[in-house]
Amino acid sequence: MATARAELEALLRTRKLDVTLTPSAVWTADEDRVAASGWPALDDPLGGGMRRGHLSEIVGERSAGCTTLWLAMAAAATARGEVVALIDTHDRFDPVSAEAAGVDLTRLLWVRESGHADRALKAMNLVLQAGGFGLVAFDLSDVRGPALRQFPHTTWMRIARIVEGSLTVAMLIGAEHIARSPGGATIVLERGSARAAVEWAGSNARNRRLQGLTIKPRVISVRTIGAAAGTPRVRTSAG
Repeated sequence: MATARAELEALLRTRKLDVTLTPSAVWTADEDRVAASGWPALDDPLGGGMRRGHLSEIVGERSAGCTTLWLAMAAAATARGEVVALIDTHDRFDPVSAEAAGVDLTRLLWVRESGHADRALKAMNLVLQAGGFGLVAFDLSDVRGPALRQFPHTTWMRIARIVEGSLTVAMLIGAEHIARSPGGATIVLERGSARAAVEWAGSNARNRRLQGLTIKPRVISVRTIGAAAGTPRVRTSAG
């Protein structure tokens, strides 16, 4: 039995159909199956980056750095020549900030919605079914918990099934844990201590402005449960 299973797994890997296997050993990164996050401090615990063909998520409260991390991922993807998509549930995306962060806007599909999470979900499904995207993000940051819980629990299973076996990184962005596929990851963005979390610039109250935030990403996945991922600095202008 063990020999037969080993032969079957070897055959599936040869044909690149092994994404549904649950390996007995720690998963090893394959350049074709991972996408660098754009934050080097995260790529090590992620095994080289976000795993393609799986549903992952970024979780964090407002101003925790979720948008900054997604922009870094999008910039890295477009720099690799990939096409990315954002399903923007509450029309919060700022193209100017994205371009400043290095995102090639000519390689970005921006789907704008005005708060209708159900319509945004349909758009997410259509984009994933179309295929050809390196990264697809579904921004649910401003969708309140009760509205999220109105989605059937099979919603995220269907999304995971659509991307299974593809080269697409599917990403949910939210204020709380939503879902991930077995091979995906949850990146929890947490602020540091009250004293270290916020950095201000200016010599007095009149010219004081927010200069940056220190955040602490935590990676939770099947492969690396609760691995610390360093404390990269997020620079934010007060505008």
